[in-house]
Amino acid sequence: MAEWLIEEGIGETRAILVQDGQVVAARLEWPGRLAAGEVADAVLVSRHAGSPRGTVRFDSGEEALVSGLPTSASEGARQRVIVTRAAMAETGRLKRAQARAGDLPVRPAPKLAQSLQTGSLPVRTLHRFPEDPWPEIIAEALDGVIDFEGGALVVTPTPAMTLIDIDGTLPPRALALAAVPAITDAVGRLDLAGSIGIDFPSLERKEDRRAVDEALAAALDHWPHQRTAMNGFGFVQLVARLDRPSIAQRVRADPAGAAARLLLRRAESVSEPGTLLLTAHPAVRAATTDDWLAQLARRTGRTLRWNEDRTLALGGGFAQALSS
Repeated sequence: MAEWLIEEGIGETRAILVQDGQVVAARLEWPGRLAAGEVADAVLVSRHAGSPRGTVRFDSGEEALVSGLPTSASEGARQRVIVTRAAMAETGRLKRAQARAGDLPVRPAPKLAQSLQTGSLPVRTLHRFPEDPWPEIIAEALDGVIDFEGGALVVTPTPAMTLIDIDGTLPPRALALAAVPAITDAVGRLDLAGSIGIDFPSLERKEDRRAVDEALAAALDHWPHQRTAMNGFGFVQLVARLDRPSIAQRVRADPAGAAARLLLRRAESVSEPGTLLLTAHPAVRAATTDDWLAQLARRTGRTLRWNEDRTLALGGGFAQALSS
């Protein structure tokens, strides 16, 4: 039976959905910003006269676009809203969170475990994922390359949509069909949603396009979404509900922060006694907050030391124990 497993990490909470020993989905939560489900009173900072839309500012300072404003709502007044979508980082800008006016009781956004517990699958928190898939998931999210037999996917978040490009050496029909399971894995493991464009190889014959459409429909049958049929250029669009950044969007928006969290996770697993030496690129060191380091020291009971190495890739940091 499928089961959600959760790790409460430093600076993040991680979850994987495991079925028959395989990771079929993953989720990543970074605290500190607005998240879907939060209900709060925010200041209405702007609205066009008579418009149900405007901008609100929360006590944290973060702003969100708001809809459903009553006609009585005025600029400068506090308005009860529910967050419907977290902010989305894009190249060169941050797309603000979205909210809707309402009268629900004030409440924080549900934690990741709470969100998953509303579903039908069991949820279990543990110290460490078995057969640890997390470094591979983060690596896939950072570089966007997912290999499969005969080809590879390249997953790229853009302002308009997440694009999945398919490349390989197989004949076009065979390559397109071989990519379908990899696309299903990418959607689940990278927590993709919103608008997703898939650039399959161009297939001239309608029956070949139909075969790929049917294979994709069957593979994604478990995932609520809408889908276009493949056009003559091999393009398919998927649309699913979007209320949070995908894992790919999160780590691409802050690769040094993602690498810092991964380094701290590795440091927690060092079993040998002694001082913990963290070796990483200077940008990773700069992204590591004092609070995170205090949490690591508290969790491990160790003294910490740093070694900055500019020759390392952002994700190439490592931790080791020093005996003296």
